[in-house]
Amino acid sequence: MPLALYLLALVVFAMGTSEFMLAGLVPDISAHFGVSVGTAGLLTSAFAAGMVIGAPTMAASTRRLPTKATLLGCVLVFALSHVVGALTPDFTVLFVTRVLAAIVNAGFLAVALGAATKLVAADRKGRAVAVLLSGTTVATVVGVPIGSLLGTAMGWQSTFWAIALLCIPAAIGIATGFPTGTGQPSADATLPPSLRSELAQLRSPRLVLTMLLAALVNAGIFAVLTFIAPVVMDTADLSQWWVSVVLVLFGIGSAIGVTIAGRFSDTRPRLLIVGAGGVLLLGWIALALFATNPVALFGLVLAQGVLGFAVGSTLLTQVLYAAAGAPTMAGSYATAALNVGAVVGPIFAAAALGLIPGALGPVWTATIVTAAALLLASSLLRVIAPKAQHPSRVGSSPTGGTSV
Repeated sequence: MPLALYLLALVVFAMGTSEFMLAGLVPDISAHFGVSVGTAGLLTSAFAAGMVIGAPTMAASTRRLPTKATLLGCVLVFALSHVVGALTPDFTVLFVTRVLAAIVNAGFLAVALGAATKLVAADRKGRAVAVLLSGTTVATVVGVPIGSLLGTAMGWQSTFWAIALLCIPAAIGIATGFPTGTGQPSADATLPPSLRSELAQLRSPRLVLTMLLAALVNAGIFAVLTFIAPVVMDTADLSQWWVSVVLVLFGIGSAIGVTIAGRFSDTRPRLLIVGAGGVLLLGWIALALFATNPVALFGLVLAQGVLGFAVGSTLLTQVLYAAAGAPTMAGSYATAALNVGAVVGPIFAAAALGLIPGALGPVWTATIVTAAALLLASSLLRVIAPKAQHPSRVGSSPTGGTSV
């Protein structure tokens, strides 16, 4: 694999760490700005909202821009947003920087996914995408727990500075080592469908329903992940240092879940959606009932990471199947669907914190939205995952078999 591909993966690692790192920092940010824990948790929704807006918007607007300049610009704006976020004394400004960072994150992914497949031979495109987005899985296993430990030891701002510093070598590498002109179509290349034609794919009932399912499942995951620190510290009565352990377990589980989905989501999507989805629902109920026991908490977090990402990755693949007629926009539809869930999940979870005593409101929120997804999937399974599919169409999957 060429060096340029690993430079892109480094940026994806930084961006993935930034997206998930607040899960262990919500209490500190709440105390620093004098806002409620629920309000601080909405920063996760802010980032997800930026991804929802940025994924289709940036995918459409950068279709004909120079690839290298676009990638470099996204990295620089992403780094600057973290510098401002670390320095600001105003929670509103921090909120805005999270939205801006997410928009350029989405833009970077939209361009990088296309560029990655042009850096390698035609028969290695799938592997190139897998290498690129392995940065997200590494972020959940390594980056997020380290960010949580760093924030605990040196303050939450230190994680923002670390993300900004991580962008510097990536930006230099892209500026000096990334080939000019990558991603621009040759004279004889087949042009993609028009933007209007690709947007018209959103009229497909199958695509819309699958996107809705992906949003619901992701809402449950983000509802719990955003407020996992209060569950660890208040419900299980453990110190803040254990939050990082829980995040590591969740990251390991997500990596296992994505591997399972990568192996079976093309051939057995119905089994994963309904079967694993049913066990995922039972897991949220068990977590709500037994979170006071640290051993049970650790085991259930690991299991829910496996199940949540196995189901989520499978649904993401089905979104790509359903959007086969939108080759340049399909990835943005999948990204937007997942991040709609990441917006509404923490919002519902924050509301539940005020309605349900203790810190388990977010877990019950996950239970409800997952149950809704399972009921919808069970009744419309033939529409969402028809048997007549062509795995070759998933070669440009934004998961690459490595991340949600």
